Amino acid sequence: MRVIGSLAPASAYLLAFLIPAALALAVTPLAAWLGKRWGLVALPGGRRQHPQPVPRVGGVGIFVAFLAVSAALFFFAPLDPAHRLPISGLLLGTAFAFAVGLADDWKELPAAPQFIGQLITAGIALATTVWIQEVTLPFFGFQHFPWYVTYPLTILWVTGMMNTVNFLDGLDGLAAGVAAIAALLFAAHMIKLDQAPIALYALAFAGACVGFLPFNMAPARIFLGSAGTMVLGYGLAALSILAPARIATALLVMAIPIADTAWQIVNRWRSGRSPFSGDRGHLHFRLQDLGWSQQRIVPLYWAFCALFGGLSLFFDSRWAKLIAFVALIAVVGGVLVALSRRNRAQ
Repeated sequence: MRVIGSLAPASAYLLAFLIPAALALAVTPLAAWLGKRWGLVALPGGRRQHPQPVPRVGGVGIFVAFLAVSAALFFFAPLDPAHRLPISGLLLGTAFAFAVGLADDWKELPAAPQFIGQLITAGIALATTVWIQEVTLPFFGFQHFPWYVTYPLTILWVTGMMNTVNFLDGLDGLAAGVAAIAALLFAAHMIKLDQAPIALYALAFAGACVGFLPFNMAPARIFLGSAGTMVLGYGLAALSILAPARIATALLVMAIPIADTAWQIVNRWRSGRSPFSGDRGHLHFRLQDLGWSQQRIVPLYWAFCALFGGLSLFFDSRWAKLIAFVALIAVVGGVLVALSRRNRAQ
């Protein structure tokens, strides 16, 4: 990776994206073979509508590709000393999230151990200064938070993103595609603000997702599994926090999944069910139950995530970003209410 550090920026960016994409392309088929051999498969039935057993260890391909390239960047590419601790938090947290997710894929852990694992992952972020300490807000302007605000806010952000990605992973290619779009937008922001060394990690994350996607598109030959959703959730949470923070971009890219997740938690709580119980109440499942195909729903999700996330690239106004986020949340909420009423009427 010293070669990347000596290249022109455009070439370095391209290599940082293409190498993990190639690694994911190579490793994912092997992970699928191992998943079948070891019985780590998702059987037909339940929320997903797949006709035969599908390996659920796709997170292996993404994790190996991202961590291998990121570790090489960490040790051999130029990096500001001030960034070494938070980047180590990105890598260590990703590794721990992968381990927790893989344990769930293997043993199907109850919700409590999974959530404890998420809290520990958030603790790794805090211990390595991957935290939400400074933000610029409408009305209030620049804010530097004390620790008693920073710590719970960071924990909420990390665990919330991990669960949001988990809930999003319902259709083939949906979660990995949204994660790739978000990471590319993070990289664009970092490059725009002269944070090129950090951008390489976001590009590596996006490349790993893109390399995995050919095997995950409908009809999927491999699913992300918990290891995949944990890695994607923590990676997005950490990359959105790393200098310069891109919380607004993450909120705009993930506005639809965030609104859907909030709706499901409240709806399940009102029904006396666990917020972590699975059902087909998510927006993407509801659209599928209306007769929409996965090939129609997934690109539509991608398009909205890219469109609203891209707004943060072209509009510096905090008000414009806030209005766009609230508008999209309101639209998604309205659609979910309408679909819920339709189901009850039927």
